[in-house]
Amino acid sequence: MSWEAEVAELRRREEMARRMGGPDKIKRQHDGGKLTVRERIDQLLDPGTFHEVGAIAGRAVYDDAGDLSDFSPTNFVFGRGRVDGRPVVVGGDDFTVRGGAADAAIWQKQVMAEQMALELRIPMIRLVDGTGGGGSVKSLEMDGRTYVPLLPGWEHAVANLSMVPVVALALGSVAGLGAARAVSSHFSVMVEGISQMFIAGPPVVARTGVDMTKEELGGSDIHIRAGAVDLAVATEAEAFAAARRFLSYLPQSVYELPARVAPQDDVNRRDETLLSVIPRDRRRVYKTREILDAVLDDGSFFEMGRMYGRSVITGLARLDGWPVAILASDPYHYGGGWTADAAHKIARFVDLAETFHLPVVHFVDIPGFLIGPEAEQAGTIRHGARALAAVYQASVPWCSVILRKAFGVAGAGHSNHTRLRYRYAWPSGDWGSLPLEGGIEAAYRADLEKAEDPAALLQQIEGRLNKVRSPFRTAEAFLVEEIIDPRDTRPLLCEFASLAAPLRKAGPSTFGYRP
Repeated sequence: MSWEAEVAELRRREEMARRMGGPDKIKRQHDGGKLTVRERIDQLLDPGTFHEVGAIAGRAVYDDAGDLSDFSPTNFVFGRGRVDGRPVVVGGDDFTVRGGAADAAIWQKQVMAEQMALELRIPMIRLVDGTGGGGSVKSLEMDGRTYVPLLPGWEHAVANLSMVPVVALALGSVAGLGAARAVSSHFSVMVEGISQMFIAGPPVVARTGVDMTKEELGGSDIHIRAGAVDLAVATEAEAFAAARRFLSYLPQSVYELPARVAPQDDVNRRDETLLSVIPRDRRRVYKTREILDAVLDDGSFFEMGRMYGRSVITGLARLDGWPVAILASDPYHYGGGWTADAAHKIARFVDLAETFHLPVVHFVDIPGFLIGPEAEQAGTIRHGARALAAVYQASVPWCSVILRKAFGVAGAGHSNHTRLRYRYAWPSGDWGSLPLEGGIEAAYRADLEKAEDPAALLQQIEGRLNKVRSPFRTAEAFLVEEIIDPRDTRPLLCEFASLAAPLRKAGPSTFGYRP
């Protein structure tokens, strides 16, 4: 006697589960330009590596004889798989079953997915396509009661942020708890046109007197500019590729170190364009990303959050094959000044580097905090102080390259001054408590008011002070350690990455990561 009949029944139930919401619902998913959850998992993971857990969980219907006559699977599919050979946990909402609403789910599956990633210490990838919360109001009538809200398993989701890389791909209309799951991650992606995200969707918002479409209320363009998500892409395939690339820079968990890849770029490469990329006229801008492309390993820069806090550039890259975290100023936006949004972006990114043991390279051109009434109304100084705290709490190796400006409190935050000042300055360096252009008239007001030709005197004063502001004067006093030929930046940073590599320490950071 064998258990062949039971195995056959198991296979029948698994096949019923793979039907998801049925042909009509699958067609509706495809007609909306979206893949099904199982198609998404197949495209995301290495072929043939998905091991599903809880495949036959769902709602069964039995006939009078007690035999299974129909089966509707739960609308959350999860299990283990591999991405570029590395194990991950992946969990995805099945929108073909009750639109991903929780009243068609077995919440223990979602909780177990988070717990599995946490306790196995492997990355968590969420494919979010639904609410994932309390479901529709209809479920209240079905249950005959309401309830006080709770978040089962949220403790695992929070703990994962300080333990393993967490990626969230918003792949449909995501609301409520689904939206919270999407943003409670280290890296989040939306797909243009098919992804929307909101605290509550248009029908609920309409009850407040505001009628909007899904795209108007929570389209990807809104959220990448608000900083709720990190990236918007054109297709689901691009979202999967972004997830894989993000994970390639990170360890499996905080108990490991980010891995080096075989170097493909000459460490001694010197780019001649660096000698003239910074304009001599301090009022003119330049393209920081061109500097990054010239200095970092070829093609290795992976930018995050480009449309939010735009005076600061953040991303992951490699130097001589070693993964590093990149902070950089973008003078095209507020001259590189720190806004409230930029400060929040910095704090979150530095916390990411600290959590996963990534050395930081900071390309500095900071004229200070943004000033004026809008900056005060945004609470810029408080957000800025949080960014400074992140910089000073970070223990990972840190190197700063001062490209041009470093002024005021924000400029002072280019690194933690109590640590070894591993930094380089370009000849275009310009620093102080505040830019001369903003202080001459105030400092010399009396002289200018008495002068017969104030404009000529102002020009004379500026000429004297421009000599004083020379970075070589600062270097004479060893207040900046090294002024370098910009073309030497890459070799020196590759040396930093190699020196920093053995200093990295595996294990949890002293404080937890917050989204």
